[in-house]
Amino acid sequence: MRLISFILPLAVLLSVSNGNPMSRRAMVVHESVPAVPSGFAHAGTVSPSQELTLRIALVQSNITALQEKTYAVSDPANALYGQYLTPEEVAEYVKPTAETLSAVSGWLSENGITAKSVSPAGDLLQISLPVSKAETLLATQFSSFTHVASGTTSIRTLAYSIPASLRAHIQFVHPTIAFVPPLVSKPGLTAINHKREPTNVVRASPTSGAVSASCAKTVNPSCLQEMYGLPTAKANNSASNTLGVAGYQGEFANQADLSLFLSYLNPGLKGATFSLMTVDGGENTQTISEAGDEADLDIEYTAGLAAGVPVTFISVGYNPQDDVGGFMDIVTAILAEPAATRPTVLSTSYGFNENDVPISVAVEMCNAYMQLGAVGISVLFASGDGGVSGLQTTTCTTFVPTTPGGCPFVTSVGGSTGLPPQVAASLSGGGFSNYFPTPSFQGADVSAYIASIGGEYSGLYNKSGRGIPDVALQAEDVEIAWTDSLYLVGGTSCATPIFASMVALVNDRLIAAGKPVLGYLNPLLYSPAGRAAFTDITSGSNPGCNTNGFSASVGWDPVTGLGTPNFELLLTAVGL
Repeated sequence: MRLISFILPLAVLLSVSNGNPMSRRAMVVHESVPAVPSGFAHAGTVSPSQELTLRIALVQSNITALQEKTYAVSDPANALYGQYLTPEEVAEYVKPTAETLSAVSGWLSENGITAKSVSPAGDLLQISLPVSKAETLLATQFSSFTHVASGTTSIRTLAYSIPASLRAHIQFVHPTIAFVPPLVSKPGLTAINHKREPTNVVRASPTSGAVSASCAKTVNPSCLQEMYGLPTAKANNSASNTLGVAGYQGEFANQADLSLFLSYLNPGLKGATFSLMTVDGGENTQTISEAGDEADLDIEYTAGLAAGVPVTFISVGYNPQDDVGGFMDIVTAILAEPAATRPTVLSTSYGFNENDVPISVAVEMCNAYMQLGAVGISVLFASGDGGVSGLQTTTCTTFVPTTPGGCPFVTSVGGSTGLPPQVAASLSGGGFSNYFPTPSFQGADVSAYIASIGGEYSGLYNKSGRGIPDVALQAEDVEIAWTDSLYLVGGTSCATPIFASMVALVNDRLIAAGKPVLGYLNPLLYSPAGRAAFTDITSGSNPGCNTNGFSASVGWDPVTGLGTPNFELLLTAVGL
């Protein structure tokens, strides 16, 4: 398996003769799906006059060179380590060639269509046109489809074509064959979710050098400080070190809940707050009844744990323009931010099952996260709460990896639990990508683990795929404030903001020492120095798909990754 950086293999050549200008072009099927995906149902025809908004992803001029550059500036063993690019420099690698722009613009122009660029590098064009015209342009037929679980409808097709002369210039047209479930934060759908139970806990003081016994049942900031060596002293509050928290689909982070959380669970940070950035018409209402449990969790374990580091809640609106929940739109918005306010860490507690996103779109997202890494941003995603069955427990016949965690330019965060030495949380999403091959930094780890399990689960997972997760942190019995009450929650959506806080606090120390921030993390984490900062987890498994799932073992494993990090040892790993 190889990393697909551009377009999918092309299918059968078609001819179209209908008197339209495009009839003079030989058309070729560019992308297709064999049938309507599970979970969706055909909902009838579409009015020819209904307006469609489509995005055309152009082939990026030198994406392979950007991959190499991103690894170089992120590898502690490389002389270029820490010499991050500017967004303008990244754009030079990503922008399409003049030939590509001319070819695609000519095709659109001869069909009376005007496109606008919606990406910093000009590699993503957006067009709006009636369904009838889109069908002619792409030699296809659109229909209406309903996502059964949510009731949402969308206009899609099972195949579309482009001129054969453009197959070297166009990566994909979207949304066409992408049947992506809605990104929501309710059980049973596509978000990384967590359970809720009321709690009223009295905590005991720890003995010297030990973790409080109460932390076995209820985990709060002081427990995490004890478990992972996190500092209690406030950061230097550098304006150039912002922690970004992604929020989606009406999940609002509530300041009153944060204040309640701090007053009960971390009074030393009483008064901490967060700023707001909006994308695609996002908002962040402060009506207490509309507070989101996911958003509150993410803000409380960043603003309420990364002592003094500025935190920005990035709220994406209900109707993201990229049609993948806003995952790509948020990257575009971040790259457009001034360096002083651009986050150095991006924490996301949401995701998709990999097979719900077309490989072309998954690769485009991965290349977008690579751009963030190139400018010095650490990108973290929760690995999922369904063990080997993906985001959440579901019926499956083969193991279900998650995305974007399978992207090698993302750090995937799994779950651990219990007093140290911790064990794997059984919910921890983990496995091997079917889209992305094993990256070089992980090659020996993946080979060793697969050799250790022999033929177990043969045929259920991709033995040459990128392994997830990379790290693991507390993912059960984590205490939050939500709608003016305290609750326990669980999921890798707990582990992710906790690790994001640790990374942001390391960045604070690096900036104070006049050094660059961590940026893209994986080359460091898998280096000899980085590995020394982790406590290996060797017990537990992540069941799913009617199996016991993978087992944690000595060294990296697809349940807990490298293990749990220690703050002081991470400082040592970066020379502090």
